[in-house]
Amino acid sequence: MKIRVATYNIHKGVSSLRSTPRVVALKKAIGAFEADVVFLQEVQGRHDRYQARYGEKVRSPHHHWPEKSQHEFFAGEVLLHSAYGMNAVYDHGHHGNALLSSFPIENQHNHDVSDHAYEQRGILHCVLETAAGKVHCYVVHLGLFEGSRRRQTDALISAVKDSARDDEPVIIAGDFNDWRNTLSDCLRVKLGVVEVFDELAKPSRIGDLVRNMAGRERRLVPARTFPAALPWFRLDRIYVRGFKVEHAEVLHGPQWAKLSDHAPILASLQLA
Repeated sequence: MKIRVATYNIHKGVSSLRSTPRVVALKKAIGAFEADVVFLQEVQGRHDRYQARYGEKVRSPHHHWPEKSQHEFFAGEVLLHSAYGMNAVYDHGHHGNALLSSFPIENQHNHDVSDHAYEQRGILHCVLETAAGKVHCYVVHLGLFEGSRRRQTDALISAVKDSARDDEPVIIAGDFNDWRNTLSDCLRVKLGVVEVFDELAKPSRIGDLVRNMAGRERRLVPARTFPAALPWFRLDRIYVRGFKVEHAEVLHGPQWAKLSDHAPILASLQLA
């Protein structure tokens, strides 16, 4: 069975420069992924101020702010099923992680992994019912501070071990804010996952020979996804277990920079 997945931090559905609504354009972009499962971060479940300003009476359809929650608005003819994990709550609304799926979502659970009062973070776990069996999906958005990210990664590892058997396929995707790439090795060792760009990295024979002589292993690094216009930082990831990675790419450039400050990642997977 093949599954096409995407992960995308949508910046709450507004442009990163002028905070102009981009919800309609984001729906079209998500549809263009042609993905079976989409992992979303910074999804607005509700925002009363934007709704009042850009609601049904707004003249420009491009700046429209739907009455529905964003994850419900993004769900379409293919991605029929959606789940939302509310993390940050404020007077005029809330936001969190979401999952869109062409497969039925058997159940869902949002793990609160907030590490301090100034950042509300969560891990949304969804079990998909596919023709080949259950697939466990975890939507992740970790904190801005390294100490918090390490503790949240420990919580992620515990959540996966407690909810998915070792022989069940797993997809973990989202915004890890791990710009120094200090978390990947821990996830590989403790969960048996690989990052989608690990398997696609083409080793150099000369480079491998030099590393072997020096007693060093090949360094695996995820793709650059931030900022979207000209990515430099490696913040967004897709980790998998029980899948073969057939293809992975980052979509970036001026057209994507208008939608969010992060670039989306797409990956084609084959169930092992």
